[in-house]
Amino acid sequence: MVEQSWFEKDFYKVLGVSDTATDKEITRAYRKLAKELHPDTNPGQEERFKEITAAYDVVGDATKRKEYDEVRRVGPAGFSGFGGAGNYSNVDFSDLSDIFGGMFGGGARRNRARRGENIETVVHLNFRDAIFGVTTSVSLPSRDNCRNCQGSGAAPGTAVTACPTCQGRGVLADDQGGFSFSRTCPSCQGRGGRIERPCSSCGGTGREASSRKVQVRIPAGVEDGQQIRVKGKGAPGQHGGAPGDLYVSVTVTPDPHFSRKGRHVTTSTKVSVTEAMLGTTVTVPTLDEVVTLKIAPGTQSGTTMRVRGRGVPASGKHPQGDLLVTVQVQIPTKLSDEQRSVVEKLHVALAKEQHD
Repeated sequence: MVEQSWFEKDFYKVLGVSDTATDKEITRAYRKLAKELHPDTNPGQEERFKEITAAYDVVGDATKRKEYDEVRRVGPAGFSGFGGAGNYSNVDFSDLSDIFGGMFGGGARRNRARRGENIETVVHLNFRDAIFGVTTSVSLPSRDNCRNCQGSGAAPGTAVTACPTCQGRGVLADDQGGFSFSRTCPSCQGRGGRIERPCSSCGGTGREASSRKVQVRIPAGVEDGQQIRVKGKGAPGQHGGAPGDLYVSVTVTPDPHFSRKGRHVTTSTKVSVTEAMLGTTVTVPTLDEVVTLKIAPGTQSGTTMRVRGRGVPASGKHPQGDLLVTVQVQIPTKLSDEQRSVVEKLHVALAKEQHD
């Protein structure tokens, strides 16, 4: 269905792209804006987030984009003439067949089950939740019945009247001898009703932007930039069609103490020169508790120690990861006279041992 907003809004401008942009350029622009304006991380940007999502819902879909471009080419004046009130001799009806359901068989096409659109969104996770997995909720744009007109599309206090051209059926029958064809009513574009005074809130569409919450299970070990598909949580279908899917792009916030290497979690621990030489024990934090590690005498700086089972949990074909701890030996930058004397004696003793 062609909505009034298609005449009024430049969806390409909303997304910051040209009307000749490729599908990939449009998707890239939407993902960038969605990440910047998502209400979970940018409170106060709900309306702007809904606006870019509504724009992407149209120009991000090949079929809708074709219809939208045609509507913008013809303009609202070209449609106002349908039904005899205006001049539409220059309108190419063959190009508009996809918009209005075709000149023949329009009624059946209009009511055909149609799958809902896929929706994309972004979720931001801290490092720990990305490692162990988490169930979170995401806010998604939606379109509900307009609260001002209760979904009728007509201004409060007015009514939707039956279209006089089609008597409210939405289609017209053309008798061609022994054949009878049906076509979409040009006066009401198949809606069956006429709105004399459109609702000021929804512009006569009967729908308004809203939001809904969806619970999403993020699996353990998800990586930054990974996209998760949630089946059936996209836009609802039309005329009994199945809903679309939800695609969740994950952004992981870096952790000041831990990093990741495949299924393993990495961190570091610092020891003094004497501790590295003589050996010691250190406590090392993991993502869930503290563990104690034994540093063997003579441990070199950069040595990596493994703590088994403290990385990414096992999942499906993926094995349990480990915690990899890198030892960093700290070299003093300043020494007292006493310390320097001790170090010099040690240096002489070690040098003598090497020459013997």
